[in-house]
Amino acid sequence: MKDLAAQLAQIVHQHQWDKHYENLLQSALKDPDVQSFLTTYQIPPESAVIKRNLDAIYEFVHAKGQAHFTGDYQPHLIWVNQTIHVSYQPDAALRQRQRQQYFQQKFQTIDMASDVRQASLEDFAQGSEGRLAAYVAALEFVSTYPQHSGEFIPGLYLAGDFGVGKTYLLAAIANELVHKDHNVLLVHFPTFAVQMKNAIGDNSVLERVHKIQAVPILMLDDLGADALSSWIRDEVLGVILQYRMQEKLPTFFSSNFTMHDLKLHLAVNQRGDQEPIKAARIMERIRFLAREVIVAGPNRRFEK
Repeated sequence: MKDLAAQLAQIVHQHQWDKHYENLLQSALKDPDVQSFLTTYQIPPESAVIKRNLDAIYEFVHAKGQAHFTGDYQPHLIWVNQTIHVSYQPDAALRQRQRQQYFQQKFQTIDMASDVRQASLEDFAQGSEGRLAAYVAALEFVSTYPQHSGEFIPGLYLAGDFGVGKTYLLAAIANELVHKDHNVLLVHFPTFAVQMKNAIGDNSVLERVHKIQAVPILMLDDLGADALSSWIRDEVLGVILQYRMQEKLPTFFSSNFTMHDLKLHLAVNQRGDQEPIKAARIMERIRFLAREVIVAGPNRRFEK
């Protein structure tokens, strides 16, 4: 009798499990995404493939929308070697964050405001007519350089008064280039010069210079804002520019000085000594690396 009771209990349990199994199967097969998947790969609902892969189908249906379970990943059904699998792939929010991180790695800055990453050529174009020549030159570079990255194409030397948008334009060009998969470094040169003086103490001058001089696209912002020591001018700026001239690497500059006036500015060091020949050497490299474009217009720095 005990054996018979056990057999009956097993039959009842099996019947209940079969019914539960069937309910799971039918519920999973009614899921719109599952139906779309089966239609795409022409898998009939009564196919043995379904029963062999019910665990994957059920996992997919159960995991959908379970943020606490899947986190930043969403389940997707995939068809591999006649077998159904569940693949967890980044959701839209995670893909966007990964994309932003990718571009942040390609667009590096030294002592620049964080909002430079939001600069765009489209916004720059909305400015005054004095910006037109610079805008056209910027468009020409970003459209030409990716197509001829094996050739040397000079950068731009943006000269103009305070607040006319020189730094913004550099950042806008940088953003365009990183979205074309180029690496850019935008440096606030006056602050960088101070850092280089401090780097003497920890013997990191050469390391810093090597890092700056070899980047694929370099942008030096606010050149000439401060009087430079002979050492910064010749052993830091001069070395960086010489390397880039030899390697024919695109280099951009912004300055409140025209090239002519920057030459006069660089000819006087911090001690007031006149060194026109050394200044001329620097300017020779700058003229090789970039072409001068004047940026004009009202001071927008304090506009709301």
